[in-house]
Amino acid sequence: MRALNQFADATSGVVYIHASPAALCPHVEWALSDALNCRANLKWSAQPASSGQLRAATDWVGPVGTGAALAGILRTWQMLRFEVTEDASEGVDGERFAHVPGLGLWRGSTSANGDVILGEMRLKSMIEGNSGNLTAEIEHALGSAWDHALEPYRTGGAGAEVTWLSRNAG
Repeated sequence: MRALNQFADATSGVVYIHASPAALCPHVEWALSDALNCRANLKWSAQPASSGQLRAATDWVGPVGTGAALAGILRTWQMLRFEVTEDASEGVDGERFAHVPGLGLWRGSTSANGDVILGEMRLKSMIEGNSGNLTAEIEHALGSAWDHALEPYRTGGAGAEVTWLSRNAG
């Protein structure tokens, strides 16, 4: 019988580079290759939402926590617009990270269908510490400003080629 407290060893997700200067693209690939212990050969294409910028996306497979590691690496380039998702897996909520220049990095827990989850304790803290604008606090926790800023880049991403990467466990 399987132990009830067992968590998944591996999960998957997607890295969306919504907008990158061309000169930075090789550095992004090298960083992803290093983090995932495999060669990232992204298929870059023009980003219609931002002239002169390129976009790419890659699916990945790796240990739980890989999404956070990838977001941490990518956030070092403040001019990047990106999202990293990590799918929910057994015993572990999913995560979504979004980065927008000027807004910085946002992180949210996600359910199996991708909805952002606001846990009970976080909601209680918002209510108890409410500085007068609970709506604004909830909007921030949901990442609404990041979603609004990235939406033109997401729709501009239609037709972008996606590659697959698999991180070696261990």
